[in-house]
Amino acid sequence: MIDINNESAVEVDESVLLRLTQHNLAQLHVSPDAEVAIVLVDEGAMEALHVQWMDEPGPTDVLSFPMDELRPGTDESPTPAGLLGDIVLCPQVAEAQAEKAGHPLQDELILLTTHGLLHLLGYDHAEPEEHRVMFGLQDRLMASFAAEERRRPRA
Repeated sequence: MIDINNESAVEVDESVLLRLTQHNLAQLHVSPDAEVAIVLVDEGAMEALHVQWMDEPGPTDVLSFPMDELRPGTDESPTPAGLLGDIVLCPQVAEAQAEKAGHPLQDELILLTTHGLLHLLGYDHAEPEEHRVMFGLQDRLMASFAAEERRRPRA
């Protein structure tokens, strides 16, 4: 179950984030019954979480709060259902990053949601090898989602 709650003042196409998360869970062989919450918050709320959990000032773009320590599965052994955790996004920070990168806010939210999901599944990027693995997987997931979206019938 994927729960998306936009508590921010920024309008976001939640259906894209839902399809993205479903796609990524399927690609990573995680049960579609795994529970993940995506919450979009304003800068003040994100700053409070950033200070509380990371002991760092100012708002950030994405925070992940893993619950059951689920890990990606395989074709033969998919990850069972469980409580994956929460991804918290700050659209205002994402908007500034998207502008700097020269792409739409939606593209930045796709990147941040994918990044947050990988953190929920135990990936990290503190060490060079971890960084290479996580960002390589992140790029592959986003590319396969983009391809799936292009094939999607338009209403």
